[in-house]
Parts: sequence; structure tokens; C-alpha cells
Amino acid sequence: MTYVVTDACIKCKYTDCVEVCPVDCFREGPNFLAIDPDECIDCSLCVPECPVNAIYAEDDVPKGQEGFIALNAELAKNWPSIVERIDPLPDHADWADVKDKLPHLER
Repeated sequence: MTYVVTDACIKCKYTDCVEVCPVDCFREGPNFLAIDPDECIDCSLCVPECPVNAIYAEDDVPKGQEGFIALNAELAKNWPSIVERIDPLPDHADWADVKDKLPHLER
């Protein structure tokens, strides 16, 4: 099992989760983070760090967001590793409570 970043991260990109990851499994895109399923050790340290509750265990991904399991795996192959916390996107607060943000994902 792995952990998965879901819809809530899009256009927010908080990186509090990155700081606590013991294996550096996060990958950074323009407006979203992904978890590399081949690197994740299922420690769950990242879950409580996410201020928008965007990270779930693979078996607990909310209904309708199951596609993020494959999406994380796909994006992790192409995006660079991120190992230090950075500021969230400038308009993160405007997007924090928005639902169904997948059309806004930048690859």
C-alpha cells in the first residue's frame, strides 16, 4: 500500500508533508504534489501534516478520487523530487475549499 495525494492539493501545494517524509517520496509539479508509490514506505507521517486533508492511504482514497492513485504514479515518474518545505502557491487560500479541481492540474 502507498499514500496518495488527491484533489485538495491542486492549486494549493502545501509542502508541510514533504518536511516529515523519511524517504523523500514526494514529487513536485507546477501546482500539485505527487507521491511516488515505489518510494513510499507507508509510514503515514505526511497525513496529519496536510492542512487541506489531501493525503490518504491508497485503500482509503475518497470515492470518486480513485483516479489519483494512477495519477500519482504517472506524475511521480516525470516530476522532480522535493525534499524541503516551500511556501504554498500565492492564491492557495482561495483554492483550499474548492472541490473537483482536477481540470486545473498543471502537468
